[in-house]
Amino acid sequence: MTQNSPALRTVQVTRYISPLREGGSLPALVEADDDFKYVLKFRGSGHGPKALIAELLGGEIARCLGLKVPELVFTHLDEAFGQSEADEEIQDLLQGSQGLNLALHFLPGSITFDPAVTEISARLASQIVWFDAFITNVDRTFKNTNMLVWHRELWLIDHGASFYFHHSGTDWEKHAQSPFAPVKDHVLLPAASLLAETNAAFRQVLSPDILRGVVALIPDSWLKWADTDETPETLREIYAQFLLSRLHHSDIFTQKAEHERAALI
Repeated sequence: MTQNSPALRTVQVTRYISPLREGGSLPALVEADDDFKYVLKFRGSGHGPKALIAELLGGEIARCLGLKVPELVFTHLDEAFGQSEADEEIQDLLQGSQGLNLALHFLPGSITFDPAVTEISARLASQIVWFDAFITNVDRTFKNTNMLVWHRELWLIDHGASFYFHHSGTDWEKHAQSPFAPVKDHVLLPAASLLAETNAAFRQVLSPDILRGVVALIPDSWLKWADTDETPETLREIYAQFLLSRLHHSDIFTQKAEHERAALI
């Protein structure tokens, strides 16, 4: 596990390769000016910048916990990018995403995690279940595992459905103390037999400085929402307070996960 302050590189997208139509937000495989390929998540799609914020916070918190996540980078799209795109839907998406976006390093040759094929240790399963309950990630189910196997290791992807409290606009305090009922559908819950131990360990790792450091990564341009008059500074503080409160009350969602697991076995 690492407790280093998080930092992200910024790259310029140079080539749009192809859309990835598996998800509703229409991410794309792109190439950047560092000659690497990335899976680009657009601020102009789906839930807009809130999905990028969830992706950023989830990915970097996972990294702080020692879980494997593809490198996240800020990706810049200039005004001219995508003007030659023939597909009108994609062109609208590109034009609506000018400026700063987010991308994950592409893992060539990776395969989707299948619980029937790949066995996961109780320790790793417990860590991932706890992490997803902490960030309120509803999207790690048997239907959509959002995990990849690459070089015989398990990698976590797609955290844009996390932190769903920010879509309601109110009562973040209540969400921070929620037991997280969707944990009952988590694909790794049956194997997560070390949740109490994981809770104790991860509470020691996620210091206030680490959580505030991750929140500080959120760009101002992603915090200018049409449905609120709050400043970027105020919104960052809400995310920080949500995470600090959620960690303080982690026994609530840990015990909920243990209860739901007991009902399965």
